[in-house]
Amino acid sequence: MEMASSARTVEEIFKDFSARRAAVVRALTYDVDSFYGLCDPDKENLCLYGHSSETWEVALPAEEVPPELPEPALGINFARDGMNRKDWLSLVAVHSDSWLLSVAFYLGARLNRNERKRLFSLINDLPTVFEVVTERKPVKEKPSVDSGSKSRGSIKRSSDGQMKSNPKLTEDTYEDEEEDHTETLCGSCGGNYNADEFWIGCDVCERWYHGKCVKITPAKADSIKQYKCPSCMKRSRS
Repeated sequence: MEMASSARTVEEIFKDFSARRAAVVRALTYDVDSFYGLCDPDKENLCLYGHSSETWEVALPAEEVPPELPEPALGINFARDGMNRKDWLSLVAVHSDSWLLSVAFYLGARLNRNERKRLFSLINDLPTVFEVVTERKPVKEKPSVDSGSKSRGSIKRSSDGQMKSNPKLTEDTYEDEEEDHTETLCGSCGGNYNADEFWIGCDVCERWYHGKCVKITPAKADSIKQYKCPSCMKRSRS
């Protein structure tokens, strides 16, 4: 087994992740017959390794404890003949996705919060191994018509700056905005953006808030021409 990579920046870790992922995908698709043959149930516990050189290997787990890197699922060969081939490959794919993420965040142990978010965002843009193996097409992000839009959840800002509510957040709207708003935090509770919740943005400080945190409903937002959050209201009074 290879030694731990020296990758430490987001870009280096993502490059390492992409290479290992490509190797695992190759084993479970293009080289699937060879991979299937190597996973002999009569052999000892075997693991599927994807290396940073974009090569894959079916081998015994690392002997050192703890290992240099998180280990992939152990004993994938034992279930091979007891399951439908497609189901078995799907199971290996799911475990491989978990392993790839664990290696990436192991290497990124010293990343800060924003760097971890950026790393996951890059990883999340790629189809999972499971999606590739099962030929499931992930939902593609649609390009936003206005990249400068500050819409969140069921709130839209019109061209004249007025806040307007959208009573029903459609699936298409969610797909449009998901990538742009994954790092948005509520200015009140600090919670992450969730497309299923009602949000409203302050026209002064441009922070975003859960409607429930600032006691604003979609109906009430319709009648507000310029919204000021509690903090900005307090500052303007003083």
